[in-house]
Amino acid sequence: MRKHIFISGRVQGVGFRHFTKVNARNLNINGWVKNLSDGRVEAVFEGEQDQVREMMQKVKKGPRTSSVNSVVESDEAPTEQEETLNSFEVRY
Repeated sequence: MRKHIFISGRVQGVGFRHFTKVNARNLNINGWVKNLSDGRVEAVFEGEQDQVREMMQKVKKGPRTSSVNSVVESDEAPTEQEETLNSFEVRY
């Protein structure tokens, strides 16, 4: 399962990317997370359905220091042209 998400609220400067990376690695989720110039955080999660769903619940809450207003998600299917995700990283 692959999810592409955009998180808005107070999600930058509060450890959100680190929180996401740690939780994704603990759940064996591949993908990435990065800050956007408009104040949102963008992420891609790829893994087993149950783990991706659990990860989605975690980012909807976020770390204690954050305040998540909304999470916009879309399902994606990896194609031959897309990158192969085999770890989780913070992108800049």
